[in-house]
Amino acid sequence: MNLSSIGCLLTLLAVTATSGGEPVKLNESKAAGFVKMALAGIDREYPNKPGEVLRGPEDLQSPGEAHPVFYGHFDWHSSVHGHWMLVRLLRLQPAAPWAAQVRRTLNQRFTREALEKEAAYFRIKENRSFERMYGWAWALRLARELRTWDDPDAKRWAAAFQPLERELVALTRDYLPKLDWPVRCGFHPETAFALAQIIDWARAAGDHEMENLVLAKARKFYANDRDYPTRYEPSGNDFFSPCLNVADLMRRVLPPAEFRQWLTAYLPALKDGKAGNLLAPVTVSDPSDGHLIHLAGLNLTRSWTMLGVASALTPEDPRRTVLQQAAEAHAKAGLALVASGHYEGEHWLASFAVYLLSGTGVE
Repeated sequence: MNLSSIGCLLTLLAVTATSGGEPVKLNESKAAGFVKMALAGIDREYPNKPGEVLRGPEDLQSPGEAHPVFYGHFDWHSSVHGHWMLVRLLRLQPAAPWAAQVRRTLNQRFTREALEKEAAYFRIKENRSFERMYGWAWALRLARELRTWDDPDAKRWAAAFQPLERELVALTRDYLPKLDWPVRCGFHPETAFALAQIIDWARAAGDHEMENLVLAKARKFYANDRDYPTRYEPSGNDFFSPCLNVADLMRRVLPPAEFRQWLTAYLPALKDGKAGNLLAPVTVSDPSDGHLIHLAGLNLTRSWTMLGVASALTPEDPRRTVLQQAAEAHAKAGLALVASGHYEGEHWLASFAVYLLSGTGVE
């Protein structure tokens, strides 16, 4: 697939989301480029942003010593979704020329011993909030991908992943009842993205307790949201739209008719093609700046959340067309900077591109 065909792809993704079909597949050439980016960072230990709480000098470890699986890609969460991307692409294209190499790599990484050490890290009191909830959300997205793939290797990897999965699920169950207010921002601590990933995991895992916890928390946080102030987005280094993340979550939470009514109150001018700055892609003044490049990710996440929201609307709803057209424009802008030549973006943007182009979240 070349970028000129992205409009057709996005239209198909929207149709797929409503028809219950399979996500549109990337072609081998495009997927191979994303695989190459993932493999280039998977064992790249430095530069690294650890985010550790040090209890004493004994905690001064290299990234690989502290995290035997998820130490590459600059930080823990980027390593997690880099691994997810490899699983996702392998699942979509199991016979691709790069597939055997990816299987070997994942076989080496997803061992019970290494993943048990990743899980044990979170049992330390000072680490219980490490990567809360953004990294947890990506880890559960990875767990969901492994759980739902009928493949012998994936089943073995899913079994090895269970210690970390169980640990993060337990932490989530403990934390969510204590979270009295949502975090509304455009980067890692934002709440709605994490809740969306967690509810997708819970439904795939058949964890009704977790599903009900997220449903109740989402309704408490967002069900009464009205007339969202779109003029205040974006901020200078966002990679999320907190507005659109909430909408993408709520289409998972509310029955379709109720969601459409909620959306009318939430974005009342959307039917007229108005949503502040949300419908126009953002520009990136310096792709080599590790914070400014977030805005390339914002274009990609805006695109996938718009498609998610559109999937819950009827074909005759004018908001559906507005969102699909805006999603196409955002996808073009975001995909253009995935391979910028700067590690500041390349260590994570390919995962966001694959999330968008493979229809993740609308299966």
